[in-house]
Amino acid sequence: MLTVCLPGTGGFMPLVDRWLTCCWIEYQGHAILIDCGEGTQLALKEAGLHLSRLDMVLITHFHADHVAGLAGMLLSLGNTGRGEDQPLMIAGPPGLCKIIPALLVIAPLPYPVHLAELSPGDSLPGYGDLSITCTALKHRIPCYGYRVDLKRRPVFSPEKADALSVPKPFWKKLHGGETVQLPDGRTICPDQVIERPRAPISVSYCTDTLPIPEIAEFAKGVDLMIAEGMYGDDSMAEKVAEKRHSLYSQSARLAKEAGAKRLWLTHFSPAMQDPEEHLEAARAIFSNTEAGKDGMKTELEGED
Repeated sequence: MLTVCLPGTGGFMPLVDRWLTCCWIEYQGHAILIDCGEGTQLALKEAGLHLSRLDMVLITHFHADHVAGLAGMLLSLGNTGRGEDQPLMIAGPPGLCKIIPALLVIAPLPYPVHLAELSPGDSLPGYGDLSITCTALKHRIPCYGYRVDLKRRPVFSPEKADALSVPKPFWKKLHGGETVQLPDGRTICPDQVIERPRAPISVSYCTDTLPIPEIAEFAKGVDLMIAEGMYGDDSMAEKVAEKRHSLYSQSARLAKEAGAKRLWLTHFSPAMQDPEEHLEAARAIFSNTEAGKDGMKTELEGED
């Protein structure tokens, strides 16, 4: 099960009632944070998230509303008791190894920070069965989207195991993908006792970008697609394109093309006071569309 939260949903600058866009993904008490604008540590606290669980920060790009809160957030993380034996990984586009140390000059930390500059298509190991991949988006500067996949064990068949006279102490190893040798000398492979595979639980996160078709391919079949909705009014299309952002309708079309199960819109313009105002137009394209709200949270369990 994955916990996904939007602690903030605003673009450009924090508002009294809207923090800057970021995303929190948690699995078995270990968390990933995507982006960290001003005040992110307060947004996390208001959303009821435990900063001490943070293991990795993914940066989409190096505009201030996505990185300017990093020093303060990492100082707050240090105040949770994190020490030398608990390193934090920060990953993002090229330039990260120059920009992040410059930001952290004002933030002496009691724990190590490991940096990783990524190329489009690169993968990162997450905690346990999590995997993370990135893709290039189309913004004014290099910008990445991220996808998190949680591999799930296939459905085990006790009936098949019994038919093969496999003792129960071996079932767990077989279910975990291990080949076992039985006391009678037989070798049993996992596929001999598996009923069927199960699809991973998947989340994609792509903001600050033109609505390029590569996003739909990257987000193919995800349980939750998180995408940009700078404006909901299609009459703003020209202005949004100039700034290399996306409209509600454009993200809804990408979600439909991707075959996503749900769409959350985020990164709203400060000029858009009510993000739900144009929501029905987006739902006419992709029915399971929601306008993000600060603190919005869901538990993804996947389908059996």
